[in-house]
Amino acid sequence: MSARAWRQASRIVLRSARSGSEEDAFAAVVAAMPPAGHAVLNADESAIAAPGALVREYARALSTLKALRAANVTATLRPYQVHGVSWLLQKVDAGQGGVLADEMGLGKTLQVIAVLATRQPQSLQLVVCPTSLLANWRREIQHFAPGLNVLEYHGPDRRLPARPEPRTVVVTSYALLRSDEAVRSRHWDVAVFDEAQQLKNTDTQVTRAASALPSTSRIALTGTPVENDLDELWSILSVTNPGALGARGRFRQRFVNPIRQRRSASAAATLATVVAPHLLRRRKADVAQDLPPRIDATVVCTLSPEQVALYREAVERAFSAGLGSGFGRSGRVLALLTELKQICNHPALEAGEPALEPGRSGKFDRTCEMLGEVVADGERALVFTQYRRTGELLSSGLASALRIDAVPFLHGGLAPAQRDELIRAFQEDDHASPLLILSLRAAGFGLNLTRASNVVHFDRWWNPAVEEQATARAHRIGQRRTLNVYKLVTEGTVEDYIDRMHQEKQGLAELISGDPTAALTKLPDRELREVLDLRMRP
Repeated sequence: MSARAWRQASRIVLRSARSGSEEDAFAAVVAAMPPAGHAVLNADESAIAAPGALVREYARALSTLKALRAANVTATLRPYQVHGVSWLLQKVDAGQGGVLADEMGLGKTLQVIAVLATRQPQSLQLVVCPTSLLANWRREIQHFAPGLNVLEYHGPDRRLPARPEPRTVVVTSYALLRSDEAVRSRHWDVAVFDEAQQLKNTDTQVTRAASALPSTSRIALTGTPVENDLDELWSILSVTNPGALGARGRFRQRFVNPIRQRRSASAAATLATVVAPHLLRRRKADVAQDLPPRIDATVVCTLSPEQVALYREAVERAFSAGLGSGFGRSGRVLALLTELKQICNHPALEAGEPALEPGRSGKFDRTCEMLGEVVADGERALVFTQYRRTGELLSSGLASALRIDAVPFLHGGLAPAQRDELIRAFQEDDHASPLLILSLRAAGFGLNLTRASNVVHFDRWWNPAVEEQATARAHRIGQRRTLNVYKLVTEGTVEDYIDRMHQEKQGLAELISGDPTAALTKLPDRELREVLDLRMRP
């Protein structure tokens, strides 16, 4: 659209309605426009090329904003997020599906929660996610949409109510989608598939279960709709929009083979046109003006059964043996805290094993998922840990899980020349590892690592000031991209307790502003055990 046509359309939309938040609605329409001269795989891209269609887009944005206010969504959505909610609602209201494929950090979870909150369905709504994200989804829904009821369907005592409360969202795992008849046989209003790369292979049981799930609409969320092959895109869309890309064999003949074998630009352009009505993709570079320079998020991870058993055994053993008093007690409490934190990271650390295996730690599995998306998007990330041994095993574990030649670890034991070379390579070498693991204390000062657009705090120092110093290695002058900061916390553990104290700014003041470890050693046994006991959700 030319500048003149755009100004004409602007005047029309501003005259078209005089209610609601007009500036926000108009900003949402602008956010839907692709950048000049930039090809974007974006739904309805051509629909706003004419003033009349622009008016309709504006009216939809106004309607969406009113619906969000009515649903008591407790978040201020940015314009591109309003457009995303509007786009999803059009699909859901029409009984269709869609893929929200925004890059990680742009708020896919919030957008889909807003959609669920505006619905008034007769049947339950469903969110399917990796097991490590169950707690995170429950908390996000409770925080951003307090008017919704959340049921976490997991564990041996799980049960779906025969007569659920109105506006109930069930959160469950891909494992149960595959194996639980109660999930697979029930009719759902909106079924959401988070981390939908889980559905990239159409021949797996979980993808077949998702495709057969009775539902009014299916929404897939993924930052990497194509990780390795275009067949993955076909598989995901076969769940959300069956038949949209035609038969699998025809899709391969028409798109996969020409693009893979001949790099056919015409086939790629045609595919983008075919996919556009069903997939919405925004990149950080396209909507950076709508983002703050930094986005912080606490990622709540679910303990594996092995971690639960080890955590409880460690607490019970310590208090049964007695912590004593005086200086000796402080040492024993410190040892217990270290043991619990190692268990929260990965059972292999507690057992002294040589490798971090997947499937045994919710935190490690979630880290692999997040960093896999970072690498797939061509971005870079810093991973902070306070433990030397954790950093060493993360280095080999991430390299193996993500199929990277090597993931370097910067720690206090390196010679200055080694340290300088790691920093130089990360900042300047395009062929260097996109990930850098750092000891929290060794990397707290004097480093400039602005090439990273993501920071992951794998384990928590518990002192916000120390974590801020580490994060500032990337969040400083010279950083040109939005920085996403992820702080990993295991649900129900001492990590969770301290994180809540930081967020709520209340209780045990020393845990917030001073040395939390020293403060914990001073607590009486009864109060200390209340902090350390595992508080699993009933």
